[in-house]
Formats: sequence, structure tokens, C-alpha cells
Amino acid sequence: MTDVLQTPRLILRPLQIEDAARAQVLFPHWEIVKYLNAIVPWPYPEDGALTYYRDVALPAVARGEQWHWTLWLKSAPGDMIGAIGLMQKAVDNRGFWLGLAWQRCGLMTEAVEAVTDYWFDVLGFCVLRAAKAAPNTASRRISEKTGMRLVGTEIRNYVSGRLLSETWEITAEEWRARQLNKK
Repeated sequence: MTDVLQTPRLILRPLQIEDAARAQVLFPHWEIVKYLNAIVPWPYPEDGALTYYRDVALPAVARGEQWHWTLWLKSAPGDMIGAIGLMQKAVDNRGFWLGLAWQRCGLMTEAVEAVTDYWFDVLGFCVLRAAKAAPNTASRRISEKTGMRLVGTEIRNYVSGRLLSETWEITAEEWRARQLNKK
């Protein structure tokens, strides 16, 4: 069971199938999907969010391999604004997206901090890795702000094509030291 998480401005609710309808409205925009893994279909199908939630994300949650949340503003708790997930994989342990209207406000950094705490302190993993398209400067800034470091590059397939990909990493020890220094 995935826990509800909170940040100063957000409630992170465990993913529910009912969230697919709102995700279907917010998610399929080129500015959101262009730097996502090429497994994301484009153009995005009319039932893309439902199919992904039903057939991929929720079964992985049930198996204990993934943890997914939808993001809700505390100031408008009826409005889902994005999603974030953790995956038990070799390189891609975290992924996220945020609706266009809420980007560049620091909200995803808050969500990333909350799920990184969860990854290390609740799930007990030793390292968190996140791969991202090198041109995705907004995602890179989030990794930098949350203490991650660049550990490798390679060419990978993204929705927008083959791009240089960066792998960012932080260990549990580095994360905990960073959290202590913030206090």
C-alpha cells in the first residue's frame, strides 16, 4: 500500500484508476511528453491514461515493484495537477510530469523531495537513479536542486527522437546528509 504524502503545497495521493480521466486531459501535450521515454505513445490515444493506469502502473503497484502518486494542490484539493512515480529498476527509479499551468513554480521539486524521502526512509533503497533527456533543463534543475549528481550519459529513445540521455544519482547517505544540513 502506498502512503499519502504531503509537502507544504501538495498532497500526493496514491494513484487510483479514477485519476485517469483528469490525466487524459492534462498529460497529452507535446511540451509534457517530448522528453519522456519512447514507450509513451504519440499521438497519445484517447484511452492512453486509462490503459496505462489499468494495465501497467496499478498492476506494478500491486506487485510491489512501483509506487505512484497523483499531485493535488492543498489550496485546490479537487484539482489533480500531475503525477510522480518510483520504480524498482536498474536506472529509471523516478519519473514525473506536471500540467502546463503549474510548471516553473517549484511544485515538482517539492514532490521529488517527498518521494525521495519515501524511497530511502520507507522503502529502504540505497541509491536512487533518474534518467532524463539532456535537453530537458527543467528536469535537470530539479535533480541538481535535490542533491543528485550526473553519473553517466548515453543515447536513448524519447518521444521526440534519439537524444543524449543523462543518468543522475543520489545515495541514501548523501540524501540523509543533505536533509540534516537543511535543518
